[in-house]
Amino acid sequence: MSDEPKIPKGDSTRVVSAGRRKEWTQGIVNTPVWRASTILYDSVADLRTAGGRDTHHRLFYGRKGTPTQWSLADALTELEPGAEGTFLYPSGVAAIAAALLSVLVPGDDLLLPDSAYDPTRSMATGLLKRMGIATRFYDPLIGAGIADLIADKTRAILMESPGSLTFEVQDVPTIVAAAKARGVVTLLDNTWATPLFFPAIAHGVDLSILACTKYVVGHSDVMLGSVTAAPGHFARLRDTSFQLGQVASPDDCWLGSRGLRTMAIRLKQHESSALQIAHWLSQQPEVATVLHPALATCPGHDHFVRDFKGSSGLFSFVLNGGSEASRAALIDGLEHFGIGYSWGGFESLALPVDPQRYRSVTRRADAGPIVRLQIGLEDPADLIADLAAGLARFAALR
Repeated sequence: MSDEPKIPKGDSTRVVSAGRRKEWTQGIVNTPVWRASTILYDSVADLRTAGGRDTHHRLFYGRKGTPTQWSLADALTELEPGAEGTFLYPSGVAAIAAALLSVLVPGDDLLLPDSAYDPTRSMATGLLKRMGIATRFYDPLIGAGIADLIADKTRAILMESPGSLTFEVQDVPTIVAAAKARGVVTLLDNTWATPLFFPAIAHGVDLSILACTKYVVGHSDVMLGSVTAAPGHFARLRDTSFQLGQVASPDDCWLGSRGLRTMAIRLKQHESSALQIAHWLSQQPEVATVLHPALATCPGHDHFVRDFKGSSGLFSFVLNGGSEASRAALIDGLEHFGIGYSWGGFESLALPVDPQRYRSVTRRADAGPIVRLQIGLEDPADLIADLAAGLARFAALR
């Protein structure tokens, strides 16, 4: 009966069921791949009517989407309690660009954490600067001090928590409160945690950004991004994205939906293995510091304990002394870790990172070179043995 209470859904249930409307699946478990450019109409009158109405969830032209795209977008919206809607993009960077351009106009001021993803920095100092939008970088651990940086022209604060490469956990609720008090829009790159470990919209964030290439897809074979908007922000996001001609292909969205169905269970394994390896690394004499948000040695750990439901498989560790050559020897000889960009897939990766190259307002004084690890779905004992051999190579050259 319609007045009966709905059975509650946990996170694992939502990732399995979200976005699977019967009119889209048509009796099939997964929403099929609807590929389209031209949509045909029965008459000129029908064509005219279609052009004058809201095209959301309506076939109009391929660039406006099909049930394949709508299904994934709806699913991501459902994973963010309180969200109004989600728009999909052909990459995470495209999602960041569209989110920022939906908020900012020439003359505006953007606040960006000094720990931000390098392509985000490049966008701010390149495209946005050319458009007459100023960017000021801030210490990611600034917390309530962000209020002192909000100026008359500040229109947006972008957060990335944890931060790229060094994993500072920001005080998102405090920054959001300061922004709301001044009418400033907040954006969060939530790729590391996903909505399962940090429901951004519920924490007051206005636009939550994911590089779905990572954990949503989960198999290192698709470029995909998303922005999920709080009430009052989706219409402008969607209009801006349509005007930019942004569209994610139905084939990529279908793969994103397929990956989403196992994301909860994959994240649990990524979390478990990464924690085991992070704790092991913290006990090795060749390691000075482990930068994993769930460990007390990570900046902003208290915020992680307060705000997050779990941790994912990406973290860094600082070597105890050493050189570029000794770090390379560690990484080059690894058997179970690939060397490459991105993360979130089933395979483990190791990457040399040099965060100071990308900083402008905060300085680091690390004990040695830094290695970033993406812990995949392999047996953690095998990964630990591989890293132990790598640390021995490092020690021999240190």
